[in-house]
Amino acid sequence: MGVEIKKVGVIGSGQMGSGIAHVCALAGFDVALSDLSLDKIETGIANITGNMERQVQKEQITEAEKDAALGRIIAAPDLDRLADFDLVIESATENEQVKRKILSQLCPILKPEAMLATNTSSISITRLAASTDRPERFIGIHFMNPVPIMDLVELVRGIATEDETFDAAKQFVKDINKTVAVAEDFPAFMVNRILLPMINEAIYTLYEGVGSVESIDIAMKLGANHPMGPLQLADFIGLDTCLSIMQVLYEGLADSKYRPCPLLVKYVEAGWLGRKTKRGFYDYRGETPVPTR
Repeated sequence: MGVEIKKVGVIGSGQMGSGIAHVCALAGFDVALSDLSLDKIETGIANITGNMERQVQKEQITEAEKDAALGRIIAAPDLDRLADFDLVIESATENEQVKRKILSQLCPILKPEAMLATNTSSISITRLAASTDRPERFIGIHFMNPVPIMDLVELVRGIATEDETFDAAKQFVKDINKTVAVAEDFPAFMVNRILLPMINEAIYTLYEGVGSVESIDIAMKLGANHPMGPLQLADFIGLDTCLSIMQVLYEGLADSKYRPCPLLVKYVEAGWLGRKTKRGFYDYRGETPVPTR
């Protein structure tokens, strides 16, 4: 007998977490959004509200659908609020220690039949599952950014994930109107294993002086028909996230082709993480983004 998913908890109210809460609430699920402080959760809910208002303006949803969805979201600064939830998705920062700590704090609170998922973009599902009391009910549900716009969800089973959990997760993804791609539990799964080395290679191309920021981005936009140039995309993802995924690939597959570009490391050390800090490969502090190199 599978769990019927009606109530979904989301841990982490940043860009990804609030996006996941957004699509779940619109699809009719009751949602609890959790984070370290009420302030962070309120910021997340404010972002969801703004994004839904844009959907109303574009006539993608109605005002009534927006109001109903927002009415389904509650703030849960305390993890105890998730005690009777059916599925909890961890969407904290891309750091294994942080994720393991959250999962171990969460397990004693959840009902025994509750499913646990992680939105990690690169970390081993099997390893994260091992820090829980229910590895057979644990799965990777990896959303793409920005969640309300992107159709794909990568589903990743750990070595212990049971069929029942996998089937329930597949149905859940269908219920939120996304498309499933099933990936095996290898470092960075599918999308990021292909995408991040491309971005890293673009950074090497800049680092070695083959092309400027603008040349590289325009080359890939017009030469490969990419909607965004790779350096522009790196800034959008966050250079810290790009670096952590490259490190997972490099350490997990022990192949020098995944070595993070020293220039990427330097930008992260400078705190130039892309759009979220107003500087990365572009400077976002003025009217239009200006390349920083």
